Amino acid sequence: MVFNELLKRVSKKCGQFILGTVRYGCIIHVVLEHLGDFVICSGPSMEPTLFTNDTILTEHVSPKLNNIKKGDIVVARSPTNPKQFICKRVTGVEGDKMCPGFISQVVVPRGHVWLEGDNRNNSSDSRNYGPVPVGLLRGRVLCIIWPFSHLALLTEHNKA
Repeated sequence: MVFNELLKRVSKKCGQFILGTVRYGCIIHVVLEHLGDFVICSGPSMEPTLFTNDTILTEHVSPKLNNIKKGDIVVARSPTNPKQFICKRVTGVEGDKMCPGFISQVVVPRGHVWLEGDNRNNSSDSRNYGPVPVGLLRGRVLCIIWPFSHLALLTEHNKA
Protein backbone atom coordinates (compact mmCIF):
# COMPACT_ATOMS: atom_id res chain seq x y z
CA MET A 1 0.00 0.00 0.00
CA VAL A 2 2.76 2.46 0.92
CA PHE A 3 4.70 1.45 -2.18
CA ASN A 4 1.64 2.15 -4.40
CA GLU A 5 1.22 5.64 -2.90
CA LEU A 6 4.90 6.38 -3.42
CA LEU A 7 4.70 5.13 -7.01
CA LYS A 8 1.66 7.37 -7.68
CA ARG A 9 3.44 10.42 -6.24
CA VAL A 10 6.59 9.79 -8.26
CA SER A 11 4.55 9.19 -11.43
CA LYS A 12 2.60 12.40 -10.86
CA LYS A 13 5.79 14.44 -10.29
CA CYS A 14 7.44 12.92 -13.38
CA GLY A 15 4.34 13.68 -15.46
CA GLN A 16 4.27 17.29 -14.22
CA PHE A 17 7.98 17.67 -14.99
CA ILE A 18 7.60 16.25 -18.50
CA LEU A 19 4.52 18.38 -19.21
CA GLY A 20 6.30 21.52 -17.97
CA THR A 21 9.37 20.75 -20.04
CA VAL A 22 7.30 20.23 -23.19
CA ARG A 23 5.28 23.40 -22.50
CA TYR A 24 8.33 25.62 -22.00
CA GLY A 25 10.15 23.92 -24.87
CA CYS A 26 7.26 24.84 -27.19
CA ILE A 27 7.29 28.45 -25.98
CA ILE A 28 11.05 28.72 -26.51
CA HIS A 29 10.74 27.16 -29.98
CA VAL A 30 8.03 29.63 -31.04
CA VAL A 31 10.04 32.60 -29.75
CA LEU A 32 13.29 31.53 -31.44
CA GLU A 33 11.63 30.47 -34.70
CA HIS A 34 9.16 33.32 -35.21
CA LEU A 35 10.12 36.31 -33.05
CA GLY A 36 13.89 36.47 -32.80
CA ASP A 37 17.08 34.79 -31.71
CA PHE A 38 20.76 35.20 -30.96
CA VAL A 39 23.48 34.73 -33.56
CA ILE A 40 27.24 34.48 -33.11
CA CYS A 41 29.04 36.19 -35.99
CA SER A 42 32.00 34.71 -37.83
CA GLY A 43 34.18 36.14 -40.56
CA PRO A 44 35.50 39.58 -41.45
CA SER A 45 32.88 40.66 -44.02
CA MET A 46 30.99 43.02 -41.68
CA GLU A 47 34.01 44.63 -40.00
CA PRO A 48 34.22 47.24 -38.52
CA THR A 49 30.52 47.00 -37.61
CA LEU A 50 30.54 43.34 -36.51
CA PHE A 51 33.50 41.17 -35.58
CA THR A 52 34.00 37.42 -35.29
CA ASN A 53 32.41 36.12 -32.06
CA ASP A 54 30.16 39.16 -31.61
CA THR A 55 26.76 37.93 -30.42
CA ILE A 56 23.84 39.75 -32.01
CA LEU A 57 20.11 39.85 -31.29
CA THR A 58 17.88 39.48 -34.34
CA GLU A 59 14.14 39.83 -34.86
CA HIS A 60 12.23 37.73 -37.40
CA VAL A 61 9.10 39.85 -37.83
CA SER A 62 10.41 42.49 -40.28
CA PRO A 63 11.41 40.02 -43.02
CA LYS A 64 8.04 38.27 -42.77
CA LEU A 65 6.22 41.59 -43.14
CA ASN A 66 8.51 42.75 -45.98
CA ASN A 67 9.64 45.61 -43.77
CA ILE A 68 13.34 45.53 -44.66
CA LYS A 69 14.95 48.83 -45.62
CA LYS A 70 18.24 50.01 -47.07
CA GLY A 71 20.81 50.14 -44.30
CA ASP A 72 19.34 47.26 -42.30
CA ILE A 73 21.77 44.54 -41.30
CA VAL A 74 20.17 41.15 -41.90
CA VAL A 75 20.87 37.48 -41.36
CA ALA A 76 19.98 35.41 -44.43
CA ARG A 77 20.40 31.90 -45.72
CA SER A 78 23.33 31.91 -48.13
CA PRO A 79 22.18 31.79 -51.76
CA THR A 80 25.22 29.66 -52.62
CA ASN A 81 25.14 27.30 -49.61
CA PRO A 82 21.68 26.76 -48.06
CA LYS A 83 23.22 25.17 -44.94
CA GLN A 84 25.03 28.42 -44.10
CA PHE A 85 23.74 31.75 -42.82
CA ILE A 86 25.28 35.09 -43.77
CA CYS A 87 25.13 38.50 -42.12
CA LYS A 88 25.16 41.47 -44.52
CA ARG A 89 23.83 45.00 -44.93
CA VAL A 90 20.94 45.75 -47.31
CA THR A 91 22.33 48.25 -49.82
CA GLY A 92 19.63 47.92 -52.46
CA VAL A 93 15.94 47.12 -52.62
CA GLU A 94 13.47 46.41 -55.42
CA GLY A 95 14.04 48.76 -58.37
CA ASP A 96 17.45 50.07 -57.27
CA LYS A 97 20.25 50.12 -59.85
CA MET A 98 23.39 48.51 -58.48
CA CYS A 99 26.89 48.53 -59.98
CA PRO A 100 28.62 45.30 -58.93
CA GLY A 101 31.45 45.83 -61.42
CA PHE A 102 32.95 48.56 -63.54
CA ILE A 103 30.93 47.75 -66.65
CA SER A 104 27.60 46.18 -65.73
CA GLN A 105 24.59 47.54 -63.92
CA VAL A 106 21.96 45.36 -62.23
CA VAL A 107 18.41 46.37 -61.34
CA VAL A 108 17.24 44.66 -58.15
CA PRO A 109 14.14 42.67 -59.19
CA ARG A 110 10.87 42.47 -57.34
CA GLY A 111 11.07 40.28 -54.24
CA HIS A 112 14.84 40.65 -53.92
CA VAL A 113 17.40 42.73 -52.03
CA TRP A 114 21.05 43.55 -52.64
CA LEU A 115 23.33 42.53 -49.76
CA GLU A 116 26.89 43.69 -49.18
CA GLY A 117 29.38 43.36 -46.37
CA ASP A 118 30.69 46.54 -44.75
CA ASN A 119 34.22 45.25 -45.40
CA ARG A 120 33.90 45.42 -49.19
CA ASN A 121 37.46 44.16 -49.78
CA ASN A 122 36.81 40.95 -47.84
CA SER A 123 33.18 40.02 -48.45
CA SER A 124 31.40 37.53 -50.67
CA ASP A 125 28.04 39.18 -51.28
CA SER A 126 25.57 40.28 -53.97
CA ARG A 127 28.48 41.59 -56.04
CA ASN A 128 29.40 37.91 -56.43
CA TYR A 129 26.03 36.12 -56.43
CA GLY A 130 23.56 38.83 -57.43
CA PRO A 131 20.25 39.89 -55.87
CA VAL A 132 19.02 37.76 -52.96
CA PRO A 133 15.37 36.63 -52.72
CA VAL A 134 13.66 38.13 -49.66
CA GLY A 135 12.49 34.61 -48.81
CA LEU A 136 16.07 33.82 -47.76
CA LEU A 137 16.07 36.61 -45.15
CA ARG A 138 15.92 35.14 -41.63
CA GLY A 139 16.09 38.21 -39.40
CA ARG A 140 16.99 41.86 -38.97
CA VAL A 141 19.84 42.62 -36.58
CA LEU A 142 18.82 44.80 -33.64
CA CYS A 143 21.96 45.04 -31.53
CA ILE A 144 25.27 43.59 -30.46
CA ILE A 145 24.86 42.09 -26.99
CA TRP A 146 28.27 40.48 -26.47
CA PRO A 147 31.03 41.30 -25.75
CA PHE A 148 29.88 44.21 -23.63
CA SER A 149 32.71 46.34 -25.04
CA HIS A 150 30.93 46.13 -28.46
CA LEU A 151 27.41 46.70 -27.06
CA ALA A 152 25.53 48.78 -29.66
CA LEU A 153 22.14 49.30 -31.28
CA LEU A 154 22.28 48.52 -35.00
CA THR A 155 18.84 49.69 -36.05
CA GLU A 156 19.95 53.06 -37.42
CA HIS A 157 20.33 53.22 -41.19
CA ASN A 158 23.65 55.03 -41.01
CA LYS A 159 25.76 53.13 -43.52
CA ALA A 160 23.59 52.58 -46.62
